[in-house]
Amino acid sequence: RPFVGKERSQLAEEDVPFDFCDPENHSEVTLTAPIVENKNGTKEGGRTWDFSFDRVFRPNDGQAEVFEEIAQLVQSALDGYRVSIFAYGQTGSGKTFTMEGPSGVDIACEESRGMIPRAVEQIFEAASTLERKGWKFELTASFLEIYNEGLRDLLVRPGAREKKLDIRQRQQTGEVYVDNLTVSKVSAPDQVYRLLETAAKNRATAATNCNERSSRSHSVFQLCIKGVHDESGQTNEGILNLIDLAGSERLAQSGATGERLKETQAINKSLSALGDVIASLANQSSHVPFRNSKLTYYLRSCLGGDSKTLMFVNVSSNPGHLNETLASLRFAAKVNSCDIGTARKNVKVDLKL
Repeated sequence: RPFVGKERSQLAEEDVPFDFCDPENHSEVTLTAPIVENKNGTKEGGRTWDFSFDRVFRPNDGQAEVFEEIAQLVQSALDGYRVSIFAYGQTGSGKTFTMEGPSGVDIACEESRGMIPRAVEQIFEAASTLERKGWKFELTASFLEIYNEGLRDLLVRPGAREKKLDIRQRQQTGEVYVDNLTVSKVSAPDQVYRLLETAAKNRATAATNCNERSSRSHSVFQLCIKGVHDESGQTNEGILNLIDLAGSERLAQSGATGERLKETQAINKSLSALGDVIASLANQSSHVPFRNSKLTYYLRSCLGGDSKTLMFVNVSSNPGHLNETLASLRFAAKVNSCDIGTARKNVKVDLKL
């Protein structure tokens, strides 16, 4: 992300610890430790780390350019695939901005709107095109928060009584769902925008040393898409998960104490569990530890060989965040090396027609 807030006046462009090498190469980045003068008057630092990914975005790249990279993946959900897109990174690195866009603005017309509203717009636009070819679609949306390994419904209206949520698994299909979670039928982007506004008001946030308003929870926006083509008898059932993960940060760096300390420990444990699941899937292990966290258990049906998964890793341009940035990039490199298999469509055909 670019400099934000006080960083704009305190830091200069040459302070950015990234080297994007060849300007035509959008897949490599070098992280450089700043050179500082120690107590003895000698200079130290300058160590470099090289990373290669599917795509590297520069600080000034816009949301439209980022979404263009995932547009085909979003389309896959309409075609009958189970798709999960994660945003991972330290607190204050721009995950929520990437997924939802800036807070307190009109989502429908804001150029910096995030991946969730852009994905919704694309889904409805593509569905409208397919409907002219005989398809009929039914879309439902939900928004779940996982806070300290507890579940919260982010679509509960202000003042409404919150029901106890439990993750359950259907015996016949193995499908995982959340009992009592609000599931709203949606037929236009505006309806989804209103749901996003409700969710933003309900999201658990708090201040840490890394960010004044830190997301202290994981949030999972889920769009379920069922398409039916009467003439051919074909049915597609796709799912699009857009997951804004809680800020990853070391305890010493976060300055967390008391309740914030418990939150940070729970966050780091669940992020570690996510990494373990991805590694187990890539290694084709006989046992995949989905149940080690509520996040991975909830997403069980949408992770693995029959789904498509992408992860954004957000990092800060602030040189003071070097250690957290390095940890995030190393995690990203680990995830990027994993191959979890070839995705399969969830398609049914009624041969009796």
